[in-house]
Amino acid sequence: MNFTDLGLAEPILRAVREQGYENPTPIQAQAIPAVLKGGDLMAGAQTGTGKTAGFTLPLLHRLAAHKPLRDSRGRVSIRALILTPTRELAAQVEESVRIYGKYLPLSSMVMFGGVGMQPQIDRLRKGVDILVATPGRLLDHHQQGTLDLSNVQVFVLDEADRMLDMGFIHDIKKVLALVPVKKQSLLFSATFNDDIKALADRLLNQPALIEVARRNAAAETIAQRVVMTGRERKKALLAQLIREGDWHQVLVFTRMKHGANRLAEYLCQEGIEAMAIHGNKSQGARTKALNEFKSGALPVLVATDIAARGIDIDQLPHVVNFELPNVPEDYVHRIGRTGRAGAQGEALSLVCRDEEIFLRDIEKLIKREIPRDSVPGFEPPADEKAEPIVLGRMTIGVGGIRRGSGSSSRNGSNGSNGRPASRDGRGPRSASAPGSRNSRSGPR
Repeated sequence: MNFTDLGLAEPILRAVREQGYENPTPIQAQAIPAVLKGGDLMAGAQTGTGKTAGFTLPLLHRLAAHKPLRDSRGRVSIRALILTPTRELAAQVEESVRIYGKYLPLSSMVMFGGVGMQPQIDRLRKGVDILVATPGRLLDHHQQGTLDLSNVQVFVLDEADRMLDMGFIHDIKKVLALVPVKKQSLLFSATFNDDIKALADRLLNQPALIEVARRNAAAETIAQRVVMTGRERKKALLAQLIREGDWHQVLVFTRMKHGANRLAEYLCQEGIEAMAIHGNKSQGARTKALNEFKSGALPVLVATDIAARGIDIDQLPHVVNFELPNVPEDYVHRIGRTGRAGAQGEALSLVCRDEEIFLRDIEKLIKREIPRDSVPGFEPPADEKAEPIVLGRMTIGVGGIRRGSGSSSRNGSNGSNGRPASRDGRGPRSASAPGSRNSRSGPR
């Protein structure tokens, strides 16, 4: 199938061709016609399969087919609202809107916390057709009376599973109260669970359902491998693997923010250029690190789960789990950064005895055993015993015993100390896109 077969307007097809894409990915081939019909949609596809273009392309087509709406002052009104969980993802989605809408008379803007509100207010005053936002900053603008969502015709909830993981359910409900009841609603999620289904029941009206990958499945193009090692040997092992493999672009995951900082500092001391991104970093620092990593100037980016939620890179060859996540679904999200759109990728997990319980949960979720090996000189010490792992106020003990202040394991995985998510798209306070151009399949 070619993009020309999907019924998209020629200006959109022209922009897609300029990006080097010819054939839609499976999620695009199914989602684009469904969105063009005007009905609600619930779509599930693993990270990296093209969800972003799956809704941006038909959204642009539908809006361009009608004249802009204007408010009482003659300003262009917001007709499409795209809600995302993180700043990075919001920026990525809005960039896709601009790229594929470059030949259309439509305007867009991105709105998230961590930066001043006045430039956003000034932009809103000029009028905008498409708004991409994180929930907290969106509600801040509403409270200040700088935002009118009464003319929204299309509402998109992107990465709905992560929204719920980050505690945004109440903010989502508040946003739903601000947009018209009669609208087209699109829900995109990497995974489906009972919470997602409950949200879909509240948001969607007789939706079409699309699932292009097995639930909670990892892409078959990703070579997964576990290296068993000692608790105190991980840093040195990672440095050796990067040097010996001559890795020039590797994304490394840690569970906690302070762990990301320490690991990046260690690698720099070893002569390996690395930077960390997480919720406590300023937006400027996060943007700088992401841009340098995407361009290839920065070989190693160390990230927590939430901070990495907007990383979208063609042909990313290596993802390393320096620490396994205690939420199995987060493993699928992490390794989905590589092996995109048919490209080959490697996901390597450095696992000590403390994390064997996490590994078992992950293998149960993905329904496969991950090959294990070791590196001479870095094997687990014979006398090393598994110890409980402390995540903020929560302790995950040997055998899976959890105790603490009632915080969920999802909060612990992101270093939240059991606190609720912040209102600016950064996630806890203490704490997608289509295929590769080389494969010529699916724009981002």
